[in-house]
Amino acid sequence: MKKQIAFLRGINVGNIRIKMPDLKLAFEKLGFTNVKTYLQTGNVVFESNKSLEEIKPILEESLSETFNYEAFVQLYDFGVLSNIIDNYPFEKEESHQAYVIFIDSEAIFEELKNLAANSEEPIESGNQVIYWKVVKGESLDTPFAKTTAKAKYKKNTTVRNINTLEKMIEV
Repeated sequence: MKKQIAFLRGINVGNIRIKMPDLKLAFEKLGFTNVKTYLQTGNVVFESNKSLEEIKPILEESLSETFNYEAFVQLYDFGVLSNIIDNYPFEKEESHQAYVIFIDSEAIFEELKNLAANSEEPIESGNQVIYWKVVKGESLDTPFAKTTAKAKYKKNTTVRNINTLEKMIEV
């Protein structure tokens, strides 16, 4: 069994409300084991023998049907998460949020990477992720934030705070 992680995009914001015990049960019903959720934002650690490529359509279809919304799921081998965290390129400061933007499309990654390269904000690309440091309270207001919030990126991106990711690997 491989330890894996799923990031569900856009739950418990707006009109999409999913209780974590219900989400855990949905994963277990699909045959995943050692399922743990973290926070209320759709972070799920689980074990499976299936590949990430096999799991993604199963999860998106099942979660969409179970919770009556269009589910977008990003999947990673759990070990990859440590590398992503370790490669965060900016100094962490109390006055700033430290984010990782997970991107599961090469074309979208290249597009956002190019936009980030021309930004004045502290943004750097990593291995299929973008690292972003933003002043607290401005996470929705910066030019890059407004760009990444566009509907065309919704299906292929999700943002997580580095502090959340660090706590998840401790679980």
